[in-house]
Formats: sequence, structure tokens, C-alpha cells
Amino acid sequence: MEELATQAFWVGLAKIIGVNIVLSGDNAVVIALAARSLPPKQQKQAILWGAGAAVLLRVVLTIFAVALLKLSWLKIVGSLLLFWIGIKLLVPEEDNEDIDASDNLMAAIKTILIADLVMSLDNVIAVAAAAGGSTMLLIIGLAVSIPLVVYGATLLVTLMEKYPVIITIGAGLIGFVAGEMIVTDPALSNWMEGIGIQYNDGNPTIGEIKLALVFGVIGAALVVIWGSWLARRQKGAAGPEAAGGTAESESSNT
Repeated sequence: MEELATQAFWVGLAKIIGVNIVLSGDNAVVIALAARSLPPKQQKQAILWGAGAAVLLRVVLTIFAVALLKLSWLKIVGSLLLFWIGIKLLVPEEDNEDIDASDNLMAAIKTILIADLVMSLDNVIAVAAAAGGSTMLLIIGLAVSIPLVVYGATLLVTLMEKYPVIITIGAGLIGFVAGEMIVTDPALSNWMEGIGIQYNDGNPTIGEIKLALVFGVIGAALVVIWGSWLARRQKGAAGPEAAGGTAESESSNT
């Protein structure tokens, strides 16, 4: 219970909720799509049971991820994956996978469960990193954020479409977590101590400056800048292609 009184706990909880809400948007849409052909009463049951089972499995997977991230080099690998996830979040997807609707309750629940597991790798890694090794923080964070996403799917998608800055902020948060994560990997501790960097409660510091915070800011900036550049590049490449397609269609009409 002492953990609940610390500032680090509440900061970590805010990061978990923020990361999970941003990254779970697609999962929430999948839940809605899979249950859309059911009668209204069964829709609610499919969402409740499917999301509940998905939450339980995700908690188990993330606990394993928290344990694995304590091993040398895995934080570095996980942080690189997070950088990729954050950048990918800012680049518009050209094609969306179709999710088949089901008119059977158990089939809909199965679809929700499988789709959530397939799509949850980014959530698991990001939330495990934000939890910082705290199982209590992990479970509370998931318990609070996932229901918000499940029942607020439509609102979440609408807000992201209306205010794209939410996606940018979320991508920056993921980059921040990745930056914190990479500099705290145990594999780097001997090298860092060799160049005069001290450790305070497992966190590398230079004087009063926490390197995790510095690298977090750098990671956030890297993801936002790189992801925005790739998005502009993709948009610029799509422009000439669209123009070319229009010209071809006009010439064929003539």
C-alpha cells in the first residue's frame, strides 16, 4: 500500500492509461465490428464477455512481459519495437483489415478474443514498459483503462478523427516510454558506470539529472518528428499518384 502514496506510482498509472487508450483504439473498433450483426441484447453480452476475456489474457501476457523486461538486452529490443510502434501510429494506414461480423454470440466472442490477442503486441510491450516492474501498477492501470476504451470506442475514434493532435500526443508518449526504457536496460549499467554515470535506485543519473527523463524527452521528439516526416512523405507520394489516376480516367473517357 505504500506504493500508492508515491509520485512515481501515479505518474506510471497516468502513462499506462494514456498509452493503453491510444493503442487500444483499433481493438475497440474490432469489438464493435465483430458484434455488429448480433441482436442488441447479445451485442452487449458479446462486448462484455469478449472484452472481459481479452482483458484477463492481456493482464497475464503483460505480467510475463514485465518479468522478461528485467533481463539484459530485452529492454533495448522492446524500446526499439516501441519506437517503431509510435512512428507507425503517425503514418496513415492505406488498407484496413476487414473484420467479419457474426450472428452467433460465441462466434462473436471468439472473434473478439482472437483479434484482440493478434493486435495487442504493441499494448503489452508499451504497458509493461510504463509499469516499470510494478505488478500492482500494471493491473490497476489495465483495469482502469481497458473498460474506458471498450465502452468509449465510438467517442475515442471520433475524437481522434476530429483532433489528430491526440494521436500525436499518444505517439510522443510511446516514444517517451521507449526512451526511458532503453537507457535503463541492465546491459548498459557496466558501461555507464565506467564513464562516470551513477545509479540511484536503479536509475542512471548525472548529478541531479535523471537520464531516463532526458532520454524520454529525446524519444518523444524522435517519434513525433520522424513519424510526421514519414506521414508527409507518404501524403506527398499519394498526391501525384491520385493526380495520375484522374488524368488516366479523363483520357479514357475522351
